[in-house]
Amino acid sequence: MSAEQKLQKELIQRFGDAYKAFGLNKLMGHIVALLIYSTEPISLDDIAKTLGRSKGPVSQILRRLRDKKLIRKAWSPENNRKDYYEIEPEIFENAFRNNLELIKNNTRIAKQLKEKVQTSKLKSSVVLKSRINEMETFYLLMEEHYRNFIKEWSKKRETILK
Repeated sequence: MSAEQKLQKELIQRFGDAYKAFGLNKLMGHIVALLIYSTEPISLDDIAKTLGRSKGPVSQILRRLRDKKLIRKAWSPENNRKDYYEIEPEIFENAFRNNLELIKNNTRIAKQLKEKVQTSKLKSSVVLKSRINEMETFYLLMEEHYRNFIKEWSKKRETILK
């Protein structure tokens, strides 16, 4: 195995482990890593073959990654009949924005629960109100930090791409 093949294999393995640690599908991490590593768009067939997986699960994951704006379909002059894929240029920012959406959802849940708890007459409502208030405050602060990070990242990315 060449040094390049070893590096590709390690990248694929580590991304799979990282995605799994985040509670995501390991194959999703493998596909992202393969597309990050590749300098050219890759077909579904070649992705499945390289990863030693069948086309069905790979196709499903490709669809999910496209929905999350981490990868995109790409044109390839080699074969117009197959779909080819590559990473989105803003893959890391888009992944971060996906996480921000999860945080926003948690904030919405906290606000909804806060309304319900405030109108309830349960004995535990004082403690529960405090905890739900803490939850809402926590996620609102996270949203603020995420937005600030995205602003900082946009400036930093400009300097990297120059």
